Amino acid sequence: MRVQLTLPSTQTGRLQAIRTRGELLVCIWPEYFAISYRNPRNGEMEGLDIDMARALATRLEVGLGFHETNFGAFMDRIEDGSCDIAMMGVGVTPARALRVAFSKPYMASAVYAVTTRTNTRIQAWRDIDQPGTVVAVAAGTVMEPLMRETLRNAELMVVAPPRTREGEILSGRADVFMSDYPYTRRMVLMHDWARVIDPPGRFGDTLYAYALPRNDQAWLNEVNAFLERTRVDGNLTRAAERHGLTAIMLP
Repeated sequence: MRVQLTLPSTQTGRLQAIRTRGELLVCIWPEYFAISYRNPRNGEMEGLDIDMARALATRLEVGLGFHETNFGAFMDRIEDGSCDIAMMGVGVTPARALRVAFSKPYMASAVYAVTTRTNTRIQAWRDIDQPGTVVAVAAGTVMEPLMRETLRNAELMVVAPPRTREGEILSGRADVFMSDYPYTRRMVLMHDWARVIDPPGRFGDTLYAYALPRNDQAWLNEVNAFLERTRVDGNLTRAAERHGLTAIMLP
């Protein structure tokens, strides 16, 4: 008599997997100031999405684990099961939506430029897209395709870890780098050499949301319900105030 073995289903919903595991696994980028940032003074994680990850784990009554990644690799980590969700200020783009699902958005930011205070050639936004200028962007961020499509005269430099945009600026290999409100705010707070150039209007305006596995409606519904609850009870607003992000929060 043959015994039929029943193997665990590969289609088990992520929400059930989290509860069975007893731990929520969250993708973060630890360099994202005010969002998911490791404070170099004490090694602790802090930021809006760190607070929200802790609140989500509490709601689910499970433990919390952080998986450090970057914007070039986080979708791989969601797809291979290393993370249940990316809570690291993920910009919503059509290309990303082909691989991950997005929660309801909770922030929106334009794209800003950072250069040095001693750079006399780049004084205003119009000075960026000029022959001889090198514009740096972090690999995998929304700024990469945006600037690839936008620049007509300047050279684009795509910076992948362990290199940094700041390092490329300070070395003289790049003249300016592009980023969003939280990251450029970090630059002026922490580096006296940095100067931020505001964009015209809402250049590159991008919605930010949490990224989850595709085709898992139960898990998406749970995350959206969590976001709605944090709006209603004021936890999201208070977290934004703590981390200086009120200006870019959606109503």
